[in-house]
Amino acid sequence: MRMLLQTIHDLPIFHAVPEILQRLRDHNNLVLQAPPGAGKTTIVPLCLMDQSWFKGGSRIIMLAPRRLAARTAARRMADLLGEKVGQTVGYRVRLDHKVSAQTRLEVVTEGVLIRKLQQDPELEGISAVIFDEFHERSQEADLGLALCLDIQQGLREDLKLIVMSATLDGENVARLMGGAPIVTSQGRTYPVDLRYLNRPPPATAPIERTVADAILQAVQQESGSILAFLPGAGEIERCAAIVRGLGLGQNVIIAPLYGMMRSADQDQAILSAPAGKRKIVLATAIAETSLTIDGICIVIDGGLDRSPRYDARTGMARLETRNLSRASAEQRAGRAGRTAPGICFRLWTAAAQRGLMPFSVPEITKADLVPLALELANWGIKDPEELRWLDVPDSGSMAAARAMLMSLGALDGAGRILAHGKKMVSLAMHPRLAHMVLKAKEMGLGRLAVEIAALLAERDILRHRSTDLRHRLEALRYFCAGDRPSAQRMGGDLATLQQVKRQMEGWCKSLKISLKTSAKISKKEDSPLSKTGLCLALAYPDRIGMRRRGAEPRYLLSGGSGAALDAADSLGGEKYLAICHLAPNNYKGLKFKNVQESRIYLTAPLDETDIWDVFSDQIMTVEQIEWDERRQLVQARKRQMLGQLVIHEEKLKNPASGPESGPESGQVMSALCHGIRKMGLASLPWDKQSIALRARILFCARYDPAGKWPDLSDEALLAGLEDWLGPYLEGIMSREQLTSKLALAEILKNFLTWPQQGALDRLAPSHYPVPSGSKITLDYRDAPPVLAVRLQEMFGLDKTPAIMAGKVTLLVHLLSPAGRPIQVTQDLENFWGSSYEAVKKDMKGRYPKHHWPDDPLAAKPTSRSLKSRQKKK
Repeated sequence: MRMLLQTIHDLPIFHAVPEILQRLRDHNNLVLQAPPGAGKTTIVPLCLMDQSWFKGGSRIIMLAPRRLAARTAARRMADLLGEKVGQTVGYRVRLDHKVSAQTRLEVVTEGVLIRKLQQDPELEGISAVIFDEFHERSQEADLGLALCLDIQQGLREDLKLIVMSATLDGENVARLMGGAPIVTSQGRTYPVDLRYLNRPPPATAPIERTVADAILQAVQQESGSILAFLPGAGEIERCAAIVRGLGLGQNVIIAPLYGMMRSADQDQAILSAPAGKRKIVLATAIAETSLTIDGICIVIDGGLDRSPRYDARTGMARLETRNLSRASAEQRAGRAGRTAPGICFRLWTAAAQRGLMPFSVPEITKADLVPLALELANWGIKDPEELRWLDVPDSGSMAAARAMLMSLGALDGAGRILAHGKKMVSLAMHPRLAHMVLKAKEMGLGRLAVEIAALLAERDILRHRSTDLRHRLEALRYFCAGDRPSAQRMGGDLATLQQVKRQMEGWCKSLKISLKTSAKISKKEDSPLSKTGLCLALAYPDRIGMRRRGAEPRYLLSGGSGAALDAADSLGGEKYLAICHLAPNNYKGLKFKNVQESRIYLTAPLDETDIWDVFSDQIMTVEQIEWDERRQLVQARKRQMLGQLVIHEEKLKNPASGPESGPESGQVMSALCHGIRKMGLASLPWDKQSIALRARILFCARYDPAGKWPDLSDEALLAGLEDWLGPYLEGIMSREQLTSKLALAEILKNFLTWPQQGALDRLAPSHYPVPSGSKITLDYRDAPPVLAVRLQEMFGLDKTPAIMAGKVTLLVHLLSPAGRPIQVTQDLENFWGSSYEAVKKDMKGRYPKHHWPDDPLAAKPTSRSLKSRQKKK
């Protein structure tokens, strides 16, 4: 070990090692903060094996965030020891492992660690657990730390726990770990020249095009290899195609790097470029931390990050692309300065940089919590707060997750794990898929279910877009039968198919399911492929879709949300679909008319007979009295429902035909009130009298709060329909009957007490007497109320009329003889003394038969013209 330390003395972490070792001699927990390039991932674990507390024969487990990071770290540490991977240092990841009896340091991915903890809660033979790159805050890393702290507290006080990170709020982590000491190491800091865009890129420009343009600029202006960050595999492949078409020359190697690639291709991408060549690595966030890609001196950061976000309302998770955090931006820029000064092109403005979030949102606050809830139940935990977390899982999301697990038969009503749930945990796949495989195996469909689970666990095997999962299953079966040409003709990606095949074989072996297959793919109706939808429905019972009426392929899901297919999709005519993947409405620029509907991305037809056979225990028979929005009337139906889907229905007798032949009238009234709320208050028979009365009451409520006037606002009327309108709805079943049978003004009067009715006429009269003797209707729809009266009827009145005991001055609309406003005023005296003269000159020529006196205050008010007055004389 001393020889090892001598060979790595130039790494920054070297100077922190003595303090790390001393702290771990005195404490069982430690937080290590060290920036990228410091050497923490490969040096610290090796140094721990030389300590007295590291007992002979025991092991250290180090958690790595990704498979590629785990393999790379293990190989680097084995190289430092002069050994091969699998000797002193090994790794264990999904579908791959290299360990032996002599392995003392095992690098594992997060899922592997959780399986180890569940199978061996005492961690027998484990001296320490290291959480590397903990700042990424994956859900499984948070769970792993919480479980390890629980083990340490109750079973293994001697267990060492080390949390390592490049960018992290170390004090919070140390506090979580019982006041653990914090050791900080400086990184190897080579200057990185940050270059921002002068202006934001066009909103319509695809990110792959923007990154490709930046790559061309960097190749032409700078030397050295390039690492470019894009949000996902699709953008990477499209960007690679664009860059290949730029004609950069034979000395430029283009290397994609993302999680679903073959291990060999990932390993090739992180190797340094051969002499005389430069490499362009197009990567997701997989290259943000943990990995060292030799020779990189230029980073091009697209500024986007993609991660799953779970919507507890719909019960569905979707990938969300959003701006990365400042911490992630710093991590990415640091990749350019690992071995020498570098350059980072940030494809956003300096102003936009200041608006980025400080840190990435922890996965546990936004992801699907169903797997977490099952793991906790298997641990014996019903309330997450029994454990220690940096971010406690949201109680509402946890409740929804437990409800889903109960519907799958994994938990009982009290949240305790059942035997079926324990079997699901042992399969190391998402609980939905585990339930599907176990149930399908009982039906003789185990092989098909495992094929589906393996396909859904990996990147899409098809290069062309198809929503039909059966196309993928056919390609997989051709591949497994050795007919690779047929698999390729169907659009299958051979590398991904190989990954799927390995996963499928592993699960089939553990489940004792036969792997025998045939190169001939049956097209008969009774082929197992015809049960694809049934298997999917077992995994996603809340995503069984039933086609809505209409020409467009729109579906209502059993969970209550909506989804749609493209109009030309071959599955658009299916009555029932079982859906596993949904995408946002605007996925890849495609939009549906209903913005609330998701886009169906991956699905299979579901036979109605299978619904009745397999989900009969979940189909509920209910009698419903409800508002028919299309026909605008109350209907009574007997329905058999799977979730929100009406599988079968029949009409009951007319609820209005009498209590013995129909449902209770109270239910009819409730349904009718619901219908009114859907249609809005305008559906009620508002006439001039009821509109005016309501406006007067609203006026009094505003200006006379002491009078305790009723609230007749839209919100209050709609909220209280059952109370004020319900008693008058007997015998009414439709909107048409609402119009013909309700006298709304009389109903509104019942809101008022007898004293209030008198006060209403006094404070807010319906009419106002003007000097001519006319009683003019007041309009209370605006504030202040409007008195619209012909100008000649107001002669002699020098004070503006007022109501509400003189507190509210009316807004007087003085009208021409034709009834059109010629002046609007709340100061009548000022009008007579100033504006009237101009009005008189203008109006006298237009209306010579009407009186336009020089002194309006001395003139006699009249509602008639001069000619009619003369005739009367």
